[in-house]
Amino acid sequence: MEKKVVYKSILTLAILAACAYFTFPLNKRINLGLDLRGGMHLLLKVDTSNLTGKAKEDACDRAVEVIRNRIDEFGVRETSIQKQGEDEIVVQLPGVTERERAIDIIGRTALLEFKLVSPEIEKIQQAISGTPLEGYELKYSQEDNEPLLVEKQAVLTGDALTNAAVRFSQGEFNEPVVGLQFSAEGAKKFADITAKNVGRRLAIVLDGKVQSAPRIKEAIPSGEAVITGRFSVEQAQDLALILRVGALPAPMHIEEERTVGPLLGQDSINNGVKACIIGGLLVFIFMAGYYLLAGIISDIALLLNLLMILGGLGILPVLFPGVSATLTLPGIAGIVLSLGMAVDANVLINERIREELGLGKNLRSAITNGYNRAFSAIFDSNLTTLIAAFLLFQFGTGPIRGFAVTLTIGLIASLFTAIVVTRTIFEILLGLGWIKSLPMLKIIKETKIDFIGKRKICYALSLIVIITGLTVFFLKGKQAYGIDFAGGQLQEYSFKSPVPIDDLRSVLKDINMGGASIQQFRENPKVVLIRTTEDKNQVLTDKLKEKFPDQDVQVLRIERVGPVAGKHLKHKAVYALIWSLVGILVYVAFRFKHMNFAIAGVIALIHDVLVALGFLAITGRPIDLLSITAFLTIAGYSINDTIVIYDRVRENSRTNRKLSLYELINLSVNQTLGRTILTSGVTLLTVIAILFYGGEVLNNFAFALLVGFISGVYSTVYIASPLVLAWSQRGPPKLNH
Repeated sequence: MEKKVVYKSILTLAILAACAYFTFPLNKRINLGLDLRGGMHLLLKVDTSNLTGKAKEDACDRAVEVIRNRIDEFGVRETSIQKQGEDEIVVQLPGVTERERAIDIIGRTALLEFKLVSPEIEKIQQAISGTPLEGYELKYSQEDNEPLLVEKQAVLTGDALTNAAVRFSQGEFNEPVVGLQFSAEGAKKFADITAKNVGRRLAIVLDGKVQSAPRIKEAIPSGEAVITGRFSVEQAQDLALILRVGALPAPMHIEEERTVGPLLGQDSINNGVKACIIGGLLVFIFMAGYYLLAGIISDIALLLNLLMILGGLGILPVLFPGVSATLTLPGIAGIVLSLGMAVDANVLINERIREELGLGKNLRSAITNGYNRAFSAIFDSNLTTLIAAFLLFQFGTGPIRGFAVTLTIGLIASLFTAIVVTRTIFEILLGLGWIKSLPMLKIIKETKIDFIGKRKICYALSLIVIITGLTVFFLKGKQAYGIDFAGGQLQEYSFKSPVPIDDLRSVLKDINMGGASIQQFRENPKVVLIRTTEDKNQVLTDKLKEKFPDQDVQVLRIERVGPVAGKHLKHKAVYALIWSLVGILVYVAFRFKHMNFAIAGVIALIHDVLVALGFLAITGRPIDLLSITAFLTIAGYSINDTIVIYDRVRENSRTNRKLSLYELINLSVNQTLGRTILTSGVTLLTVIAILFYGGEVLNNFAFALLVGFISGVYSTVYIASPLVLAWSQRGPPKLNH
C-alpha cells in the first residue's frame, strides 16, 4: 500500500477519533436549544430615557448583574445572560416553564420606597376630584384599594436594605409577610423617621404601587420593617429574593419572548429524530441500491459526515471559549443542507467515475480521474455556500446564526468526507486487490434535449408563478407574516381530544379576546394556535382549563414579539439574505471570470426564493424566521446545482472549442441532468420525511424546502443556463481553465 494512503488513513482515523471524543456522550457535549428541550428566551430592553450621564452609560451592564444575581438565587442552571447592543439584554433559561413567575422575577424593577402619607382628609378628597397637590401624589393601596395621598419624595429607599426574608404574621391567619432588615445607617435613619412621625402612616411603595401603609405607633430602633400584602408563600419568597438582590437601575420591557414547554420540546426532538432516521434510511437504501459498492462507501461517508458535524459542535467551546455548542431547529436545517450537499458530492464523484469507465479506462485510472474531474465543481459549490454561511453569521440573528454555524461545520465535513475519506477507502480496496470492477445501475440515460430553445416559455411560466405568489403575499399585508416579523403573541395549546373552533371562540369572547385568530392543524387537530395582540396568556390558560376540565390542557409554547423587535428581526433577515447573495455573486464572477455566470446564478437563486415565498403565501403559511432559514437553505442548494453545470460548461469549452455557447450550454445541461435529478431527488427524500414526520414546528420549513428544491432543479436548467447565453453577445465567454 502506498505511503500517502497510509498517511491519509492515519489522518482520517485521528480526525474521526477526535470527533467521536467531542461527540459522546451527546448529553454532555452538545446542548439542545430551548426550542428542543424547553425553556424561556427573553429579549429585554432597558429604558434609560429618564437617566443621564454615567448612570445612563452603565445602566445595561448593572442590569445584567442584577438579573444574573436574581436568576442565581432563583436556582436556574446553565443560563445565558448577555448584553446586546447598548440597551438590550438576552436571557435564556433552559427548563424554566413557570412563565409568569420567571418574568416577574427578571423584569420587576423592585424599586422600594418608604413614603409618608398625608393625614388630611380634605387634601385626599381634593386629589380624588382631580385637583393636583404640589409635593403629593394619589395612590391606592394594593391591600384594600384605599385611596392614599403620599409624598412624592421618599424618606427612605431600598438601597438601605441588607436583607429580606419570608416570615409569618402572628395574627389569626398566620399569613406570609416579607421582613426587611436595614444597614446600620439605614436603621438609624428609619428610627429617626419613625420617631418624628408617630401617629402618621408610612406607605411601603414597590415599583410605584403601595403594598401597605401601616400606622407608626412608636419609634422603631431595630432597623426592621415588614411588608404585608396577602401574599402566597411563593409570592413572598420571590419578593424577598428580588429585594435582597437589589433594584434594577431602570425599568425594562420585554421586546421578544419565546417560551417552549417540555412537551413541545420533547415532541420536537422525537419528531426530528424520527424524520431524520426515516429520511436517512431512504437515502442510504437508494445510494447502496443504485451505486452498489460505491453507494455503500458513500453511505459510510455520510455517517462519518454526521459524526464530524456533531464533533465540530462539541469542539467549538474548546476552540472558542465562551461559545456554547447548542443544537437548535435551524441548526438541524443546516445539517440537512450539509448532508444534502454531501450526497451531491458523492453522486457527482460516482457519476464521474462511471463516465471514465465508459470511456474504457481501467478501474484505478477511472477512480483517480473521476475524483480529479469532480473536485472543482465540489470545491466551488461548497465554498460558495460557505461564503453565504459566513455572511449569514455576520448579519443574521440568533436562529439564523445557529443555522450558519452548523452549515459551516457540515460543509467542511462534507468536503473532507467526499474528497478524502471515500477516496482513501477506494485506494485501500484497490491496494488490497479486493475490487476488480465497480458496477453501478443507471436509470437516467444521457439526453439530447434542446433546453435553451424552450427558454422563452419557461421565462413566461416563471413570471406568472412569481407574480401570482407576490400578489397574494402583498395583498395579505401583515397577515402574511408570523409574529417574528409582524409582532404580537402566539399561544399553542394541546388538548386530549379535538375541541371545536366555535367553543374556543366562545372562551375568547368571554375574556374580551374575540378578535384573536385561531388555527387548528389538520395533521393534529388536538393542537391549537391562538394569535393575539396582547399578553393575556395566564387569563386565557385559566379560562381554558375551567371550560374544558377533562381535556388536560397543556401550554406547548408562547411566543411574543414587540413591534420594534419585529422590525429589527425583519431587517436583519433581509440583510442576511442580501449579503449572502452578494457574496455568491462576487465569488462566482471571480471563479468563472465572467459576470454573466454570476448574475444568472444569483437570478436563479432569487427565482427559487420568490417561488417558495409565493407558495407559502398562497397556501396560507406564515413567513417567519424558520421560513427565512428555509430560503437560505434553498439558495445554498440551488447554487450548488448551478455551479455543477457552469463547471461542465467550463470543461467542455476546452474540449469542444468549435461549439457555440448555445451548443456548449445545451451539451453541459444534458450531460449533468441525470446527476441534477438524482441529487435533488435523494435530498427530497429527507425533506419529505421531515414534512410528514417532523412535526408541526418544522412543517412550514419542510414545505418551503420541498417547493424550493423542485424549483431549484427547474431554475438551474431553464433559468440560470439560458440567461448566461442571453447576456453573452460574442460567443463563449473566456472561462478560467
